[in-house]
Amino acid sequence: MFTSFSTALSALSATSTAIDVVGNNLANLNTPGFKTSTVSFHDLVTQSLGAGLGETQVGFGVGPPVTLRQFSQGAIQTTGGPLDAAIQGDGFFIVTAENGAQEYTRGGNLQVDDAGDLMTSTGEKLQGWTLDSTAKLNLNAPISNITVPVGTLNPPQKTQSFSFDLNLDASAVAGSAAATFSTSMTVYDTLGTQHVVTATFTKDPATTGKWNYSLTMNPGDFKTPTTFKPVTGFVQFDANGKLTAPLSTAKQPQITMTGLKDGAATQTITWNLYDPKTTPSTPRLTQFAQPSAVAANAQDGQPAAQLVKVGLSDGGQILAQYSNGQQLVVGQLAMATIRNPESLIAVGNNNYQLSARTALPAIGTPGTGGRGTVIGGAVEASTVDIAQEFTNLIVCQRGYEANAKVVTTVDQLSQDTINLKQS
Repeated sequence: MFTSFSTALSALSATSTAIDVVGNNLANLNTPGFKTSTVSFHDLVTQSLGAGLGETQVGFGVGPPVTLRQFSQGAIQTTGGPLDAAIQGDGFFIVTAENGAQEYTRGGNLQVDDAGDLMTSTGEKLQGWTLDSTAKLNLNAPISNITVPVGTLNPPQKTQSFSFDLNLDASAVAGSAAATFSTSMTVYDTLGTQHVVTATFTKDPATTGKWNYSLTMNPGDFKTPTTFKPVTGFVQFDANGKLTAPLSTAKQPQITMTGLKDGAATQTITWNLYDPKTTPSTPRLTQFAQPSAVAANAQDGQPAAQLVKVGLSDGGQILAQYSNGQQLVVGQLAMATIRNPESLIAVGNNNYQLSARTALPAIGTPGTGGRGTVIGGAVEASTVDIAQEFTNLIVCQRGYEANAKVVTTVDQLSQDTINLKQS
C-alpha cells in the first residue's frame, strides 16, 4: 500500500512536467519558426506479487516524461520585411552564436548589424556565401558569415559597346527634312562621367538605299575641343530593306575617347550594327517605308552608385540595389538538412544544437538535395495549435488532481492503520 505514495508522487512530477511543456508551447504561440513539443509518458518497472508467475503485477508509477519536438511545417506569413525569410519544406538556416558554436534555426527575422553581417533578431550570424576577392559568388567554397556591402559605393563601369535598333525611312526624299534623322546615346567613361554620343543619318542622293552617318560628341567634354574627330561612314540597304553594308563580319564602327576633361582613361566604344547574340547575326538597322524612329537602344556602361537597400529574394539570394537601378547578387544563404531533427537540442533564441544522436547535417543551397525552398519577405509561423494545447492542459490538470487524490487517500489509509495499533 505504501508504494502508492511514490507511485502517485511520480505521476504528480510527470504531470507537472507535461504542464510545463504545454505552458512553454502556449508562451511561444507567436514565435516565428517555433516548433511545438509533445510529452511521451512511460511506466516504471512492475513488481509481481504472489508466486512470481505474473498473476498480480503492480507498477511503480510513471517515469520522467520524454519531450519530443514536432518539426512539422508552419504556415507562411507574409511580412514585407526586406530581409525576412521563411523555409518551405525541410531544412534549417545555419547560424553562429557568440561563443562560436554552430547552431540551426527556422526563425527568419533577419537584420544587418553595423559591420554589414547578416544576423538573426537575437544576434546570431547567418552562414552562407558572399562575393570573393574576384567579385564572384563561389558556392563551392566553405560557408562563412554573410556580409553585405553596407554603405559602399559601386564603382562605375565604362561603356564598351552601344547599339540602336532603328528604322530609316525608305520613302524619304533626299534633301528633305525626312531624309535626315538623329538620335543620341549616353555613355560612361572610366570615372563614371556621362557623355552623349549623337548619331546623325542622312540619305545619300546618289545611291539608292544608302545612308551616310556621323557620330559626334560634345567638344566641351575634352581638354582640347578639337581633339575629338567625328566618326563618319555609311550603311547600305538592299531592295528588301535589309542591312547589307557594313557586313557583320566587318569591323564595326568605333569611337575613341581620349584627352577627356575629367582625366578619365582613353577608351574605345564599339557601335554594334548587328546583334551578336543571334546566329547568323541579325541587323539592328532596317530601311522600310515608315517614319525614321528608334525602337530600342542599349549600352553596357554604368555610373558610380550608392547602395540604396539590401533585400532577400526567393531562393535565399541577398540582393543589393544601387541608386542607378542596378541590382547585384552579393550573397547566398546556406541551408542544412538533418535526417533526425527531433534529436536536436533546443538552446534558446529559436536555435538548436546537435546532440550525440543527431545525424551529421548536409549543407547546400535551398531547393537542392531535398532541402526546402526559401521565401523572401515572409516568416514561418509557430506550429502551436492553441485548441490542442488547451485540451492537453485540461487533461494534465485532471491527471494531477486524480493523483493528488491518491496521495490523500493513501494518507488516510495510513492514519487508519496507525489507529488500529493504538486501539
